[in-house]
Amino acid sequence: MGQDFSAILFGDPFAVMNTIGLVAFAFVGSSKAIREEFDLFGITIVGLAMAFAGGATRDLLVARVPLALQSPIEISLGLLGVGLAITLSVVLSSPETHPVTLVSDAIGLAAFTTTGAIVASDVGVSAFGIVAIATINAVGGGAFADILLDRAPFILFEDFYASCAVLGGSAYWLLDVFGATGSLAAGMCAAVTVVTRLTAVAYNWNLPTAQSLMLVSK
Repeated sequence: MGQDFSAILFGDPFAVMNTIGLVAFAFVGSSKAIREEFDLFGITIVGLAMAFAGGATRDLLVARVPLALQSPIEISLGLLGVGLAITLSVVLSSPETHPVTLVSDAIGLAAFTTTGAIVASDVGVSAFGIVAIATINAVGGGAFADILLDRAPFILFEDFYASCAVLGGSAYWLLDVFGATGSLAAGMCAAVTVVTRLTAVAYNWNLPTAQSLMLVSK
């Protein structure tokens, strides 16, 4: 099931979103490693881990060989993202906080939420399964990259991030239930995810902690 360039050019939703997600997340993961002053090998490993870990987990959950092991195009797209991050680091002093990186992260999140939802829908899992696999596909790579960077995955304690994937996956499921075409469901899933993520960044949204709820109740 490895994608090819004809699928990308002719608009297959999965191939398009997968391509965008791989480049964007490899770029973001590499930018994080550059901030931590990793060497070029370390930068590449973290970038590829962020690009592929979520998708590999998704594929294992639906009992298929991860796409990264099926097609050389997958790795090439990841390496493209790594190269872009290294290039940008030469031009900018803090590429990991640049708007380009923040927008790329939001786009990658949206793209991988959508590919996860498509795969889950194709194998016929429940509504919970669609949302869960979409979310795992979207945030799994970032969580694994954080572990390589020797820190707790930020999706567990700060920011409105994984919630965006949950909302996007839910939108895909709802449209699928009401008989929308695959392209429409994919487009809406991506739009909901990227808009909520960029809005969360702009307005500094965060989910409440138990401590904050205790303060409100007093």
